[in-house]
Amino acid sequence: MMDEFDAIVVGGGPAGASAAIHLALRGARVMLAERERFPRAKLCGEFISPECVAHFARLGVGERMSLAGAQTVARTVFYTRAGRGVDVPSEWFGVAGERRALGLSRARMDNALLTRAREVGVEVVEGATASAVVEDGGVRGVRLQVDGKEHLCRARVTLDATGRARTLARRVVQGRRGKELKRAPLVAFKAHLEGARGEAGACEIYFYEGGYGGLSPVEEGLSNLCFIVRASDARAHASDAGRLMTEVLMRNARARESLAGARVASAWLGVALDSFGRGETTPTTGLLTVGDAASFIDPFTGSGMLMALESGELAAETIARWGEGESFASLARVYASLYEERFGARLRLCGLLRRAAFAPRAASELAVCVLGMSAGLRRTIARATRGRSAAAGARESTEA
Repeated sequence: MMDEFDAIVVGGGPAGASAAIHLALRGARVMLAERERFPRAKLCGEFISPECVAHFARLGVGERMSLAGAQTVARTVFYTRAGRGVDVPSEWFGVAGERRALGLSRARMDNALLTRAREVGVEVVEGATASAVVEDGGVRGVRLQVDGKEHLCRARVTLDATGRARTLARRVVQGRRGKELKRAPLVAFKAHLEGARGEAGACEIYFYEGGYGGLSPVEEGLSNLCFIVRASDARAHASDAGRLMTEVLMRNARARESLAGARVASAWLGVALDSFGRGETTPTTGLLTVGDAASFIDPFTGSGMLMALESGELAAETIARWGEGESFASLARVYASLYEERFGARLRLCGLLRRAAFAPRAASELAVCVLGMSAGLRRTIARATRGRSAAAGARESTEA
């Protein structure tokens, strides 16, 4: 294993793979360290918005996603607790002529991206745990545990792509402030189902007291069910995902209809969720964050995968323009500014939408009623959760 790199990426999900591939394509020496061995299941809504297809093309994996069994998702339908639905067509987000969303398991999607990273020269190390950061006036790399051996790997810049865990960022911050102890307010669960009766070619989002969930088609006739509940509800049901599905999620009228008789075809995955919204893009000198490690956007927006791919590419572009003699502070300022410009408005909007989604039942039913009467309003709000990507799609639709 080499021990000197231009960049080290920790985390092999879409954000980390995107950053690593784009950096390697620009001639950088890159290592990507991933704790798991691929392919592996991952808790995720597994909804890939149309804008991601353009990212796949730039990454060189577009055809592989189709061959992996990606399913077409023509629209997303949001259902209130009473079962009233409003729809958002996938074509509203299309860019570069692509008008379809996709459904594909993270096991297959992430594996295709990691394979591509190897092809373009990234040194990919699976089964690698970042046991510590190398510090010398800032982060200068990581210490990796691989098959019981420790490797010291250095780089000019390190990227935390460890998702909501923010493994590297938390380690640095906790080292400065002491150990943080707090109970996560939400818990998420995910499994693949057989025999679900959701609308063909649609992603269904169900709202209920204290949370929401989504059902989306993936490969081989399966559906992915991912849902969020309050931690108090999880404890009350002994963290039994099956019970939570039937006794909490299926309080939603449409969910009862779509999930009646469905069978669980994979092991349930579960994870505690600390919070949504913005994190630190540059927690300390030498360290950048991408994907969920930088910001965790609300899953019901369907833009999590897009932000992962987009932020990875943005970080790579920023690093590629970083001059050899320039300080990390200059890189941090540019990255933070570009990140705010690209993602700030959509994150703030999604915070408002989250509060609306968790509003008392009467208020949320009224909001959906209003949205249901105006396709134009739904389209405007939906596009605003995409920032520049949506604006580009709007221009192309007008020109077409």
